[in-house]
Formats: sequence, structure tokens, C-alpha cells
Amino acid sequence: MEPGYGIAHFVAQCDSLGRGVLFLLLMLSVASWYLIVTKAIANLGARKRADAFLKKFWDASSLQQMRSAGDDDNAFSSLARQALGVGSGDGNGRGAEKLLAAGGMSEYLTRVLRNGIDQEAAKVEHGLTVLASAGSAAPFVGLFGTVWGIYHALVQIGISGQGTLDKVAGPVGEALIMTGLGLAVAIPAVLAYNAFTRRNRLWLAQLDNFAHDLYALVMVGDKRA
Repeated sequence: MEPGYGIAHFVAQCDSLGRGVLFLLLMLSVASWYLIVTKAIANLGARKRADAFLKKFWDASSLQQMRSAGDDDNAFSSLARQALGVGSGDGNGRGAEKLLAAGGMSEYLTRVLRNGIDQEAAKVEHGLTVLASAGSAAPFVGLFGTVWGIYHALVQIGISGQGTLDKVAGPVGEALIMTGLGLAVAIPAVLAYNAFTRRNRLWLAQLDNFAHDLYALVMVGDKRA
């Protein structure tokens, strides 16, 4: 490619609207990659902490040891602390006592476990809306830039009266770049959204299974139950 027709040359020819489209795509890309990296690191750390806690928890020989094992910062530890706190009679105020009196231990424990799972579900979904928005909107933002570049090419042809390469190369190049950038932003966002959604589904399913085990432990008072 000739130096005069590099990407920088096409970007330099963009008007204010074209630069606005480029800026929007850049912001979507930065936000997407920030979430991809931070959530991937956070998920990896959460998985390691959860595995370490579950091993320590199930190796405990009594409910008292299980309570002491729930000091780690992870979703499974938090759920265990809440459930075992109910089993030990540690209420969270008069409201908890009223719920316990109204529905009994079984109903109250079910509420506590379900509330803990719902809180974790809301936590793990943080940022997914941005990834979904970037994945769905970026191609259309790029398409808008493409249409704008083609419009410039048609204007150049109309002004010059001829469709020579030197007249339309800039606008057409701008249009193609917009299309490519839109896809470059959307594809990683969509792939990451699908990966995180699958991870969250498996994570919450495992947490739900752990909640059933906790329910049995608290209600029966025996780890083997």
C-alpha cells in the first residue's frame, strides 16, 4: 500500500461526524477489554478461593469446625456463614426472629439461602450489560460510519464528475475502516459475553447445589445427612 493511502491518511480525512464514530467505537472497545480482563482475573481468583474453601469445609469433622472454615472471602463461604448462623441460632435482629417464628426454621433457612444465591447472581452479572451492548451496537455504529464514508465518496464523484481512484479512495477507505472497526469491537465482546454467561450459569448451579447441602447440614445437624 502506498504511504499516502495508509490508515492514518483515511482517519485524517474524516470529518467531525466520522471522528465521533471512531471515538465511540474506541470507547466501546476500551470498556469491553477492561471488563474482559478484570472479570477474567476476578473469576479465576474466585474459583481458586472457592476450591480452597470447599476442601477445608468438607474436611471439617463437626459443624463448629465448618463455621470456623467460613472466614474466606468468596460466595460459598458467605453462604455457609449465613446458613450455619441460622443453625446456631444467631439471628440478625428482630426481623429475623419474626420470620423464624412465622415460618419455622425450614422456611427461614430457605429464605436465607435463596437470598444469598440471588445476591451472588446480581454480583456476577456486573458488566455483562456493557459487553452485550458493545457486541450488539458496535456493528451498527461501524455500519453508520460505512454509510457516511460512501456518502462522501458519492459527493466526491458528483463534484468531480468522474469516479477516479484519487477522488473516492479516501471516502471508500474510511467506509471500509469503519466496517472493520465495528467488527473488531463487536466480536471480542460477544465471545466474552457468551463465555462469562456460561461461567456464571455453572457457578450459580454449583452454588445452588452447595445450598442444598447446607440445608441438609443445618436441618439434620450431621455432615453425613
